Amino acid sequence: MAGKGGGPLHAWHGHFEAKRVPEGVWMRCEGCGATLFRKQVEQNLSVCPECNHHMPVTAVERIRQLLDEDTFENWFPDLLPADPLKFDDRRPYPERVKAEQARTGLNEAALVGQGFIKGRRIVFGITDSNFIMGSMGSVVGEKLTRAVEEATRQKLPLVIVSGSGGGARMHEGIFSLMQMAKVSTALGRYRSAGGLFISVLTHPTMGGVAASFASLGDIILAEPKALIGFAGPRVIEQTVRVQLPQGFQTSEFHLQHGFIDRIVHRRDLKSMIAQLIDYTST
Repeated sequence: MAGKGGGPLHAWHGHFEAKRVPEGVWMRCEGCGATLFRKQVEQNLSVCPECNHHMPVTAVERIRQLLDEDTFENWFPDLLPADPLKFDDRRPYPERVKAEQARTGLNEAALVGQGFIKGRRIVFGITDSNFIMGSMGSVVGEKLTRAVEEATRQKLPLVIVSGSGGGARMHEGIFSLMQMAKVSTALGRYRSAGGLFISVLTHPTMGGVAASFASLGDIILAEPKALIGFAGPRVIEQTVRVQLPQGFQTSEFHLQHGFIDRIVHRRDLKSMIAQLIDYTST
């Protein structure tokens, strides 16, 4: 049994340590609490195989899921935020931006460009909730506006995937709020030119993003159980002091009340967008 100086027990303990499961192999689903094999979840497009909970994915991962391989061309990557208000909460705004850039590998909360979906060329935009909650600052608004204008010029379908829980970015004040009108106006010109805008809402799509371009799609799709709205349900309950309906602000609630057109499982989203482009182009 116990042996001093590395007897059988010491050898058994070393063998146990060598066989320990590496960190990060398993993960827990936030939807049902199940313990899941991480690689299996990733192969399932970050959807829980037990309960179909759609987990958040990064903008880069979303591009890999939706667009044909190696077809995304990133536009305006050098646009960077300024600090017009000299905003400082717990840290100066420029420091916060640099920290987010280092953490996420993104320059800003939006990526825009062109790519192909099942061979169909589109202009594509996406907001990433990992970067200051996907909030819409001046760079996000400028990128999206330029993308819409390019889709208008080239007469291409436009697809924007929204994942923004932060709404307008408070660090930029009125400069951020102005982006709501700027992107919406560009979309109005695009629609007048006969363009097709497919808006995809993911969890969460809130605030100024939900109140502007995300709600202006000719066709609005949403992932299951995504939270979509302006103010959050807790804020609304505390303000109006009423009991909100079951499932308030979820995709399912919005579909029932006609705010969105269809709820689409992540595995079907690419095919659905391609079909919609074909249907509307005939």
